[in-house]
Amino acid sequence: MVELFIGGEWTAAADGGVREIRCPADGTLVATVDEAGPKDASAAVAAARDAFDRGPWPGTPAAERGALLLRVSALLERDKDALARAESLDTGKRLVESVYDMEDIARCFRYFGSLVATGGHGRVVDTGDPGVDSRVVHEPVGVCALITPWNYPLLQTAWKVAPALGAGNTFVLKPSELTPHTAVMLMRLLAEAGLPAGAANLVLGAGATAGAPLTEDPRVDMVSFTGGLVTGRRIMAAAAPTVKKVALELGGKNPNIVFADAAFDAAVDYALTAVFLHAGQVCSAGARLLVQEELHDAFVTELVRQAGAIPLGGPFDDDARAGPLISAAHREKVEAYVAAGLAEGAVLRCGGERPDDPALRDGFYYLPTVLDECTPGMSVVTDESFGPVLTVERFRDEDEAVALANDTVYGLAGAVWTSDAARGHRVASRVRAGTVWINDFHPYVPQAEWGGMKQSGFGRELGPTGLAEYQEAKHIWRNLSPSPQRWFA
Repeated sequence: MVELFIGGEWTAAADGGVREIRCPADGTLVATVDEAGPKDASAAVAAARDAFDRGPWPGTPAAERGALLLRVSALLERDKDALARAESLDTGKRLVESVYDMEDIARCFRYFGSLVATGGHGRVVDTGDPGVDSRVVHEPVGVCALITPWNYPLLQTAWKVAPALGAGNTFVLKPSELTPHTAVMLMRLLAEAGLPAGAANLVLGAGATAGAPLTEDPRVDMVSFTGGLVTGRRIMAAAAPTVKKVALELGGKNPNIVFADAAFDAAVDYALTAVFLHAGQVCSAGARLLVQEELHDAFVTELVRQAGAIPLGGPFDDDARAGPLISAAHREKVEAYVAAGLAEGAVLRCGGERPDDPALRDGFYYLPTVLDECTPGMSVVTDESFGPVLTVERFRDEDEAVALANDTVYGLAGAVWTSDAARGHRVASRVRAGTVWINDFHPYVPQAEWGGMKQSGFGRELGPTGLAEYQEAKHIWRNLSPSPQRWFA
């Protein structure tokens, strides 16, 4: 039985709730874990509050905080094989992808560890008065509620935990109820690295019972959430009465623009990776393919040929190139999404159904799907499927490509493919998204900020701004030679 981690102690859920975790690839039981409720969430907040108000972590020198993050990075590298296996069992993701994720996670802790350890001591403000020492310093926000999704469980957790701890905060982590195991393992590594008791707390459970109480609790100073738009709106509303600081990353409907002069083979290959990596369960997936009119037929024909040949399989199938969806309910949502697109006039070029391979029968698989001849306004163009579904739209020129790309409420990521460097930069500057790739898709580095525009959320993770999200700027003014002003004399 996996337990909750509160105040430096492993403890069972107060109400005795439990949940079975089953692998999406074949339905086998991974483990039974404790299911937290409002009492557990409140206890975790109390522990984090006490650790922030009376514990040593917020006052620990930045160099020591950075050193701890570096120790965690080394521990993650030591245990990456076990962590990757646990993540693949929870998510159904191919093991090779989980191994890549663990390497990125270690780099994230290493980046923030170095950033914090070498950080300055504030900014001196030139007031023009030699009798004044004026400076701006950065202090931790306080108690942070960190709520993370199921598609990249430990990666998204690292993006929050590393800067939150680096800034000197304490936190309560609520991972997805579907994928808890690497969060549990991280708590053990943080304790092994020497993090004081109460600075890190973990509650497992559903959003309504374990997550919502965190967003409403007046003892919580900040909520950082990665997940769906509907839940993000609820969190904003829940945080409003206590005016908490909020950071949201809410997914996207990301355009991948291909001009006729693009490198054909590379553009096709990356278009496949953009949408079918991790069965499309990626917030930045390039699920909208925009192809210039004269290239459309040849490009889509080749893309469909390759998409139809992608082998599906479980985490430990060396021949597989894509895995299952996270759950039966999620697969049903993807199926309904495709059915709605076909009813609106989209043309099915491949996929659109479950595989007929008996070996995949017990998993939540769905074939890589391409919907052609899509037009603005279709639900498959405007709504996020979060599955292995690619929509294809045509455009005539640069202006139309940009207009189509921006015709969405989201603004997380996008890409442009062209051999014309000037056009690539022009289009990238006009696409309203937090990240835009030119002749590439999906790469990121912890040194560069990540986040969305429009309804993809606000705030940034990674980079110096990712650390600043977990800090408050304070102005300290010191009069070096105080004397009576006699204003009222």
